[in-house]
Amino acid sequence: QVQLVESGGGLVQPGGSLRLSCAASGNIFRLNAMGWYRQAPGKQRELVARITSDGSTNYADSVKGRSIISRDNAKKTVYLQMNSLKPEDTAVYYCNAQLIPYGLGLSVGDYWGQGTQVTVSS
Repeated sequence: QVQLVESGGGLVQPGGSLRLSCAASGNIFRLNAMGWYRQAPGKQRELVARITSDGSTNYADSVKGRSIISRDNAKKTVYLQMNSLKPEDTAVYYCNAQLIPYGLGLSVGDYWGQGTQVTVSS
């Protein structure tokens, strides 16, 4: 069984900062790209940031310059540091990973965490 567990969400004032973490666990053969997505009420899920296994990153225009994605391959963990938060950043943030679990065929799968709530409000 493979599991992604997010943490670090919560309530923060505009202009504040949060650091989200997502740890992958279980019988993982190889961990490829990881990323963060978010979904606000009444809106579609959107990409926030993504990082490949070699450290290449990309960001949504709305968070570029305010957010930093990083990963610790030894811990199988991806992080999202968010600064200068705005009310429009309020959403449920989901961790995503493309990985190969142990099992028949060793095929690539797409996995999601349960999500963590980020609320930016005064």
